[in-house]
Amino acid sequence: MKAVSWFESWFNSPYYHLLYKNRNDQEAHDFLDLLLTRIHLPKSSRVLDLACGKGRHSIYLNQCGYDVIGADLSEENILHCKKFENDHLQFFRHDMRRVLRTNYFDAVFNLFTSFGYFEREHENELVIQSTAKNLQSGGYFIIDYLNSYYAEKHMVSNQTKEVDGIQFQISKKIESGKIVKNIKFEDQGQDFHFTEEVRLLYPEDFLRFFAKAGLSVLEIYGDYGLHHFSLDQSKRLIFVTRKL
Repeated sequence: MKAVSWFESWFNSPYYHLLYKNRNDQEAHDFLDLLLTRIHLPKSSRVLDLACGKGRHSIYLNQCGYDVIGADLSEENILHCKKFENDHLQFFRHDMRRVLRTNYFDAVFNLFTSFGYFEREHENELVIQSTAKNLQSGGYFIIDYLNSYYAEKHMVSNQTKEVDGIQFQISKKIESGKIVKNIKFEDQGQDFHFTEEVRLLYPEDFLRFFAKAGLSVLEIYGDYGLHHFSLDQSKRLIFVTRKL
């Protein structure tokens, strides 16, 4: 029997969404509004929200006038998202290592560190290659990742977070080139333990991936206000690229 990966079990769990339920939707909307002024994406463009989660970015992009497809590996996420579908907003269960629609999209968004999950580097590289194949010539790929250099320097090893009466015990460590987060808690008399693993990828890694995939880097930003990226000070690493 095939072993279930950490992201298949954790992202499909209701506790994942409980732990992160206080994500700032207004910040996400403001970020997209600002980003869209930079890339000048015409209304009715075909957009893919890759690893869409519960669809907050997909739904907003659709409200902005785009023809949107949200794709995610989690069956539970997609079942939730399908409640919001309309003629110009659809959701599909999809592995981002595979091409969804060849030469189809005007833009692909991969937001909120929805990358770097796979054990082998070539699998993460394959995501970029498949993304490029999803794009039409001249299409944009925007990826929002953590700044690994900053994350390493400022990592909090242990913390407790209480959400709706549940005490989440969270520990982080660097192991085998990854930030490994262990999440332990008890609910209704049952103990739970989940893991998150995100590959430590640096600007030079992404530049290598993009070059192989035929993507040209237009801008590199360091936060959701789209200030220029600083290796020492930026929390985020946001690339705006375009298919050659």
